[in-house]
Amino acid sequence: MASDIEEMLKENLDRLHTTDLGIERIKRNLCLDADDVVNWCRLKIKNPKAVITRKGKNWYVNIDGCKITVNAHSYTIITAHKTGNKYPKISKK
Repeated sequence: MASDIEEMLKENLDRLHTTDLGIERIKRNLCLDADDVVNWCRLKIKNPKAVITRKGKNWYVNIDGCKITVNAHSYTIITAHKTGNKYPKISKK
């Protein structure tokens, strides 16, 4: 069962966007060859295995060895990085 925080992000995936610099940064950091970076991130966030947390003004999505950072107010994908963990640990609350 998904938390309210996860649902809030997933219910607003249509608002997800990034800047031109954000696209370049995400492609570079993740070595992506995807044409549509926003849709790639959207699919990762939708994945049931995604671990979504919110700290302050940002959501953090850990999935498949990467961490995607999304601004919680504007739904802007800020950046994404490799974490080195294909299966991230689920933090205890």
